[in-house]
Amino acid sequence: MIPSVIPIVIPYGCQDIRDEDVAAVEAVLRSKWLTQGPAVPRFEEAVAAHCGASHAVAANNATSVLHLACMALDLKPGDSLWTTPNTFVASANCGRYCGASVDFVDIDRDSLNLDPIALAAKLEQADKAGKLPKVVVAVDFAGQSCDMTAICALADRYGFRIIEDASHAIGGRYQGQPIGNGRYADVTVFSFHPVKIITTGEGGMALSNNAELAVHMARLRSHGIRQNAAIQAAEGPWYYEQIELGFNYRMTDIQAALGLSQLARLDDYVAARRRLADRYDALLADLPLTTPWRDPVTASAWHLYVVQLHDASCRRAVFERLRAAGIGVNVHYIPVHLQPDYRRLGFVPGDFPVAENYYTRAITLPLYPGLSDAEQDQVVAALREALA
Repeated sequence: MIPSVIPIVIPYGCQDIRDEDVAAVEAVLRSKWLTQGPAVPRFEEAVAAHCGASHAVAANNATSVLHLACMALDLKPGDSLWTTPNTFVASANCGRYCGASVDFVDIDRDSLNLDPIALAAKLEQADKAGKLPKVVVAVDFAGQSCDMTAICALADRYGFRIIEDASHAIGGRYQGQPIGNGRYADVTVFSFHPVKIITTGEGGMALSNNAELAVHMARLRSHGIRQNAAIQAAEGPWYYEQIELGFNYRMTDIQAALGLSQLARLDDYVAARRRLADRYDALLADLPLTTPWRDPVTASAWHLYVVQLHDASCRRAVFERLRAAGIGVNVHYIPVHLQPDYRRLGFVPGDFPVAENYYTRAITLPLYPGLSDAEQDQVVAALREALA
């Protein structure tokens, strides 16, 4: 007998598609360009301008962008990449795509981001052993910026490069400036998956203030091929050269048109998420759980609203009761080092205890701009009942 599937009435995340988005996509569909046309450069320029970065490179998804960034930073076999265990697997897998080894740094108990104190201690040990990382991927979990000043200072001291995986964080701010402005990272990565702040269906983008990195990522995105006027003048206007092994990671003009339309509402989306997060804080104040930490020097983009139950032993029961009530809660994230594929590399439970303890208590509640106050009240009532 096939078990019945309980319908999810309120998902944990949901895109907001409006008439203007449909019109933008339709305009591309009726144009001469569905891909490799003008919409992608326009979207890149608009995101770069919004964030205050010099260059932007769009791709088919954020995982591809992470791979491009690692390749442009010349990550290769014999090198190592460090990241946080509290992330989606793509933040670590990008290093393995390049043949590098991957390791992790435990998280800060408050921010749930990579802990700069733990990073400093691990770097000191690695320096003595001659095994410093080439790249550190700092993940802005749930939309909250990492302590990028501290991480950047350590990069200056130990010589590693920084990828800021801001897949959750477009529209957020750090020290009063937009996340993605490139002040503290070689490359910043955004995701445009439907549950993220703005969407292109699937899609991602790299931002950088380094022109050489941007050119390299753009070339790798399109098969490692280059074209320029000097070569074409000598060989013919059709001429192109593959100068390295690249990939087809291009974003379509259809996706870019949707993203450009959505970008116009980015600030409104983040404001709506912030209002709902503030409302959750107030509604949940008397329950046996910890609400998300607020950093006084940053402004989260509020991609996720994650609570931590005081009693980890009841997490599964609470989760299942909420799902049974049609509330599409989720858990972000299973620590990457505990995934079977990473266990085969030698990681074991207990390696990163702060991340592991957090995971046992975490439940992600629904949060998206279209969530109504009445629906949020329904979520809170169901959670209250599940904890009773």
